[in-house]
Amino acid sequence: MAEPGSLPLTALAWTSNQNTCSKEYTVIQVTVEGTSANFVKGFGQKSGYYLCFTSSVTTESSTGNVVTDIQILNERSLLPAGFSYIGEFLEPKTSVFKKKRICVKLTSITAADTAVFDIKLTGKSKQILQSYERIGEIGGFCIWCKKGKISEPKPKPRNLSMEMRGLSLDSTNQANTKVAAVSSQSNGRPSLERTTSLHDSSNVYGISAMDGVPFTLHPKFENKNLATNVLSSSFADLRIKSLTDIENEYSYAFVVERSASARLPHRVC
Repeated sequence: MAEPGSLPLTALAWTSNQNTCSKEYTVIQVTVEGTSANFVKGFGQKSGYYLCFTSSVTTESSTGNVVTDIQILNERSLLPAGFSYIGEFLEPKTSVFKKKRICVKLTSITAADTAVFDIKLTGKSKQILQSYERIGEIGGFCIWCKKGKISEPKPKPRNLSMEMRGLSLDSTNQANTKVAAVSSQSNGRPSLERTTSLHDSSNVYGISAMDGVPFTLHPKFENKNLATNVLSSSFADLRIKSLTDIENEYSYAFVVERSASARLPHRVC
């Protein structure tokens, strides 16, 4: 497993020294045993080359690729699918060993499950590096790599624009408050409150027949005293009569009825 907080390698290359490669690369100058890791050995050699690696974004990893595998090939071996030879940052007139070549497999970080997180060199000994995988031998050195699982990248925080920030949840909270007020009415009776109602609807008994109708009455019909005014105009000429006035106006002596009842009945012959 990779060490916590470490980053997967994004590129591997050959370099003559730290000055010939980008500053993002780390040059492997010594082996695990502490000896020089220069791949050019011999009397009179003025220059050499070293193995270097990086976890930063490079030309090869600009699309988000990481190193998922490393192989050492002989000069007659075909390049495996998905692999490519590592880059070279060398001084003029310097060339790397061609009988064996190092190639890497670059995979998109979104599609890779595991990747290479570290690489080390040892001499041709039987020493085994714990938690490292042996790649092979080249130029008198043994190459080891450390692989690990890639943790899922955390989503970047979204930058909300000023317009989006203005869309707060206050209106939703206000709506929820109104719903709670409706449910708290006594006897479970909902309040049909209209914010623009022309009638008093403070309680269920004050609901107007016009509440909920998709149109409004003419303002002249909205006068609350309209009914009183109509009644007043209709009964303006009405005069209340007393009992004496009624008896004098509708006095009836019942003379006809009395004379009829006084008549003798007819005799039957």
